[in-house]
Formats: sequence, structure tokens, C-alpha cells
Amino acid sequence: MPSSSEYDPACLPDLLPLYYRRLFPFSQYYRWLNYGGVQKNYFQNREFSFTLKDDIYVRYQSFSTQNELEKEMQKMNPYKIDIGAVYSHRPNQHNTVKSGSFQALEKELVFDIDMTDYDDVRSCCSAADICSKCWTLMTIAIRILDRALRDDFGFQHLLWVYSGRRGVHCWVCDESARKLSVAARSAVAEYLSLVKGGEEMVKKVVLTDPIHPFIRESLLVVERYFPRYALQEQDILGCKESVDKVLALTPEDVRKELQQDFKNEKKPEIRWKLIKDQANRKQATAKKGQYFEKEIMLQYCYPRLDVNVSKGVNHLLKSPFSVHPKTGRISVPIDLKELDKFDPFAVPTIRLICEELDRPRTGEEEEKAEEKENEKEAAEKRKIRDYKRTSLAKYVKYFDQFLDGVACSWKGELLRKSDLQKEF
Repeated sequence: MPSSSEYDPACLPDLLPLYYRRLFPFSQYYRWLNYGGVQKNYFQNREFSFTLKDDIYVRYQSFSTQNELEKEMQKMNPYKIDIGAVYSHRPNQHNTVKSGSFQALEKELVFDIDMTDYDDVRSCCSAADICSKCWTLMTIAIRILDRALRDDFGFQHLLWVYSGRRGVHCWVCDESARKLSVAARSAVAEYLSLVKGGEEMVKKVVLTDPIHPFIRESLLVVERYFPRYALQEQDILGCKESVDKVLALTPEDVRKELQQDFKNEKKPEIRWKLIKDQANRKQATAKKGQYFEKEIMLQYCYPRLDVNVSKGVNHLLKSPFSVHPKTGRISVPIDLKELDKFDPFAVPTIRLICEELDRPRTGEEEEKAEEKENEKEAAEKRKIRDYKRTSLAKYVKYFDQFLDGVACSWKGELLRKSDLQKEF
């Protein structure tokens, strides 16, 4: 029998029923998407979509209660769960609504960063593969975007989630973010986009005078990681092919000088210093900004957003705590206090947490299990005890802390509404 780390996708049909019956954190999940019930029918009008075995795709699922959601997920055992918008009507009744009146009204502002979009600037892996070397790109992306969304836009409730394979998602859950129009979402996504142009475009970042404060702040983050990530781990100034790619981003006269200098100097750190020295010289003499060393850093390290995911209100995004069918890893929330220690390969697989459930309980838990409780309470308590016995526990605990923060904002809103009602 393979070890728990050797996840086999063929086992998924056997593991999913156990996961949805005993481990999926339904009460936290409902608490999140219900947002305190501040807005009537907010949870009931939310679209869920399920991908079932053999890529059968079921859209426009919706549920009246947490219990209904649980029962349906335990019946269907989806391979993947996506979350969509809050609609004007219940999504599962969309066929009965007059054409044109079924509208997506609200959704969290979301961001999707996928490692495959960095293939032109990473040498360690390509396509769906990742390793600890290129994962630094995701750490940089989270640091830059989290700061900008909080400081530049004033959002507070940001849930960062590992996709389960090769990327990260961000859910901005503030009420003001959920109510943004398509135009406003596009504006935020464009503000955060710096790397422009397809494969044929050599220079994808162009800075102009004066450098925007947001770009300056982003550069502070990149500068922290660049020497270790780009110069050492990716060795972008090592072999001739990768050196040529870097030098293609410098002005022609500078390129020729650097090519000469590099003949005598092989150390990547000193080669990088030579590039910076050239940029400083150019900046001192040129009429307009010469920021090619900054443009190189940004082209190699700046977050690459899938802007279309962020723009649409009705765009579906993979749900937290969904299982990635290919890797078996759970799509878990990321605690930013531990971001530099986050290891995607240490994220538990469905196989591991199901195996952890089978381990013998401690005596204390046995006693608790014997307590006489009414059936519903017993089932709920048992489920809480179940996930707490697995590697999923710390991720659910962090999700709970995040929800406590969100709850503070909607509790304030409920108080405000009740005060307004008193002023008759």
C-alpha cells in the first residue's frame, strides 16, 4: 500500500464521502458565506458549481440552509467545488425566472495567481510543476497584493487560499468589495497589473517618471527576495541563454558594455551590481527615467494576475477546502503571519487526513464520545473532534480567526440597522 504522501487519484471516489461526512468544515463555511444574515437571502441566492466524476459539470446549485448544503455535498461528493455570485434569484430556479431578470448582483473581489503565467521567467519548473524555488514568486505576489489592497484601497478582510496545486487565490470579503461593479473591479485589477504583453513581447514592464508610489512599495518587497530568488535559485545571470534574456531588457549601448564586462566577471551578484551601476549612471545623465534594473526585477518577480477572473461578478472561483483531484491536496487558507514558512508540499492530502482519522483516539476523547447528547449535537461535536484529530485542524483554526474578524464588521452593521429602526 502506498504511503499517505503517495496520493493516487484513483482513490478519490473512496475518500471523498469520508471527507464530506466527517472532515469538511461546513459550519465555518456557512458562517463565511452567510455574512451574518445581514442581507436577506444572501446565502440562499449564492451559486455553487460542482465538478463530478468524469468531468461532469453542474452549475447553478443553491441551498436554503447549511444542512441542505451538507446533505447535497454528501450525496454528490464533488471532485471540485466552485463558488459564484450572489444572484437576484435563487440560482437553482434560474430557468423559471423571466429572461434577463436573473442577474449576478454581488461577489467577493477575487484574484487568481497561477504559476504557469511565470514560465518565461522561471528555469526550475514549467507548466503545472512547482518547487520550493519558484514558490517564492507566490510569496512575493501575496506580500505585494495584500499590502496594496489594504493600504491603497482600504480593504480589511482578505482571505488568501492555496489552490491545491500551483497557485493562490485571494477573496476580498469586505462589504464594499462585494458590492463593486464590473467597471470598479476592472479598475482595481488594472491598477495592480504591471506585467503586460504576451510571449512575443520581450520587455513586459515599462516604468515612467515619476515612479508611482504603489510601484515603489512593490519594489521594496521584490528587493527583499530578489538576490536569493533570482540571482541564486533561478541563476538568471548564470548561463549565456539566461544572461541574454536579462540583457535584452537593457538599452543597446548598455547591453554592449555589459557583455564585455561579463566576459571577465562570472559571479551573479557582481554581474547584478554592474547592471545597477549602469542604471545609476544612466539615471544621472539621461533626460527621462532609465529604470531598467527596476524593470528587470519587476518582470522577473512581480505578480501576474489573471485579470478576467477579477473583473467579472459572475466568474466562478475554486472554493476553499475543495480537494485538488490531481494532487489530492486540500485548498487551505494561508496564514500571512506564517507566510515565509508556508510550504505547499506540506499541505495535507485528502488521503493523509482520512488516514489520521483511523488512528486510535486518546482515552479522554473516548470518554467524551460516550457522553449522552442529543443526536444532532453529538454529530456536530463529533465532526469538530474529527477534523481536530487531523492535519487540517490548524487551517480550520486560522479560517475561524479570519471569520471572527469579518463578524466584527457585520455585527457593527446589524447594530447600526437596529439603531436606525429605533429612530421612528
